[in-house]
Amino acid sequence: MTKANLTIQLDTEVIRRARIVAAKRGMSVSAIVARDLTELADRDARYEEARTRAEELLAQATPHGGPAWRRDDVHER
Repeated sequence: MTKANLTIQLDTEVIRRARIVAAKRGMSVSAIVARDLTELADRDARYEEARTRAEELLAQATPHGGPAWRRDDVHER
């Protein structure tokens, strides 16, 4: 997979805290951001695939709610 740089701007306090978290985990801030963004993109892709499959199934489904009663069918006059 080809990699490219991405520049983001964050509050200095967030950067400081992120560096602490990364150090505790033995990772770089860049590695943490890359992992989390990859997971976010993967989750979004799975959601979109599931939504598309659900819409296709709903479009193919036949109604199973029983007969569509009309008022005249129910009330004999």
